[in-house]
Amino acid sequence: MRIAQVAPLWLEVPPQTYGGTEYIVSLLTEELTKRGHQVTLFAAANSKTMAKLVPIWPKGLFRDASVSDTFAVFGLLYKELLERQGEFDIIHDHCEVYGAPFSLFLKPPFISTIHGNFTEEKIILYKKYPNINFIAISKDQKRSGGGVNVIKTIYHGLPVEKYEFNPHPHDYLLWLSNIAPDKGLAEAIEIAKMADEKLIISGPIFHCNTDYFNYRIKPLIDGKQIQFIGEADFEKKVELMKNAKAFLFPIFKRQEPFGLVVPEALACGTPVIAAKSGSMPELIEHGKNGFLINSKEEALLVLKKIKTISREYCREYVKKNFPLRRMVNRYERLYRKILKLRSR
Repeated sequence: MRIAQVAPLWLEVPPQTYGGTEYIVSLLTEELTKRGHQVTLFAAANSKTMAKLVPIWPKGLFRDASVSDTFAVFGLLYKELLERQGEFDIIHDHCEVYGAPFSLFLKPPFISTIHGNFTEEKIILYKKYPNINFIAISKDQKRSGGGVNVIKTIYHGLPVEKYEFNPHPHDYLLWLSNIAPDKGLAEAIEIAKMADEKLIISGPIFHCNTDYFNYRIKPLIDGKQIQFIGEADFEKKVELMKNAKAFLFPIFKRQEPFGLVVPEALACGTPVIAAKSGSMPELIEHGKNGFLINSKEEALLVLKKIKTISREYCREYVKKNFPLRRMVNRYERLYRKILKLRSR
């Protein structure tokens, strides 16, 4: 098949550090290329791929402070896609609201994976585009997009072999994600302090969240019990995850659509303590590979039980439920099904 993969322009593909969506786009693009498909990736110019790369902007917009109008840059992306659409059998878009209006002018079947939350505004918009084949990344996310043409739920998948397993962790908790108000960082710090546990924090601070970090988070960091080590590339991320005795993800304020860091941590053998909301019950088996909590106080109770979790089971759970092969197989079958229906 001739497949277009359209990546969001916020970060390069794959991302140097944080970037769940861009990482998934990279995994999907590379595996489809290995399988013999003719894949074209529309992405930032500093992306790296075995597929044919159509560079849109010199680097990811989150890394380019000089860009004042991001929508204009996305306009350049879809101009390229419109002009090249005859080269593709199917178009797989990952840019969500940016791609929807342009879908009306594209002749190949158009698939859109929704990587973020369904907001009320997005639902109103997406309902106006029944021509788009929307893909949800969790059952909870699909439920929250009532009325939108969500044709399938496809979980993310990981190359588990790239995540080193460690049965003997060090004595610290880990929080790793994009540093933003709804990601549960402040709550993770409070839990660590209440439990008298060491917490290591890793993640990027994008310009839109600088004030949040400087005024809400930074005063809580003492460099000893609570440590911030900045961003982590893939190797550093795996090192942090495999050595943590537990991964904290108390996202009480966010309806997480998937949360890629959860299966990533589990793949290293590290149990996860997460808020019982969004997709978390689909990723975590309470008492088996981690714990689901409704409050910071519950987190304190389950932290005392963390050694009852089998780190071997955590890894096997990801191997069984979230392998890269399964994700790519499901997308590949979906492409063929849509094309077969189109040809009738």
